[in-house]
Amino acid sequence: MRKVRTFVVCLLLLLMPALLHAQELKPGAPPIGQSMVNEGLFAVQLASALGVTTTDDEIEAESRLGDLGISPRNGWIADYPVSPDIVVELHRAVADAADANRLPLGRVEALKKLDEIAMEFGVPVAPDSSGRTYEPSAKSCENYPNPATIASSYTNEGAPVITYYCPPPDYYYLYTWVPCPFWWFDLWFPGFFILHDFHRVMHVHRRVVVVTNHFNDVRTHRAFRVDPAARFSGRTFAGIGVARPGEFIPTGVPRSAERIFNGPRPGRVPSGRMPAPSTRGGGIELKPGDGSMTVPPGGGRGPRR
Repeated sequence: MRKVRTFVVCLLLLLMPALLHAQELKPGAPPIGQSMVNEGLFAVQLASALGVTTTDDEIEAESRLGDLGISPRNGWIADYPVSPDIVVELHRAVADAADANRLPLGRVEALKKLDEIAMEFGVPVAPDSSGRTYEPSAKSCENYPNPATIASSYTNEGAPVITYYCPPPDYYYLYTWVPCPFWWFDLWFPGFFILHDFHRVMHVHRRVVVVTNHFNDVRTHRAFRVDPAARFSGRTFAGIGVARPGEFIPTGVPRSAERIFNGPRPGRVPSGRMPAPSTRGGGIELKPGDGSMTVPPGGGRGPRR
């Protein structure tokens, strides 16, 4: 019993920082770091939920959805993270596909399936219907959570890939602001922060997945980077399912949407293995911002949709 009590006390001490962070977040508020899932796994689950296909193959699911006009604005990129703007774009695409009778489900049921998948992966985002975008302002980030709580989280857990709250000052230069307003239940956010460069290996639903904006073509020895802010504005590379790929940045590589941004690559992590993530992304085609960052307003509570 003494050993059991000692183990329990040690476990509580280890969990204490996380418990304190959770207590300081307002009820119903999203976590400091958004839950991560890549587009490939999301596409597999969405295609199954919509009755499109039951495949476990990411490229097949992305291609089938893309054929129906269901994809993010610049197409499916398997290892890119599902950020709020991705969910907003998928809402529009699923609604359009249902209205055009390209799905076996009606609009309401199809959007419900999308919301269920987003909820399952910890991204319960809904579009803001105002049609406006909000640029960063010098207004404070003092709403919630407590800035000290955020700073402590960054120190203990590292910088999250995506966050809806203002990063601590020492971390501003790592992030870019994407002015895509959205709702998290009854909380409204004018946009979100996302790292300029990232490559993470993690477990999602008992699967080892890569979440990255770095993509390498080993045949031509070139590396590409999807710039998060440029992706939102349309100035980026095209993945699977883009209706007019000529409008996007050309890679100069035939079938790059499938072969580079979605296809198997050397070093792809097999199931059950967790190597240390790479932090190198040399040969970047798109350059990040200059590192300057002003602070946008924090999330605001508003009327329920």
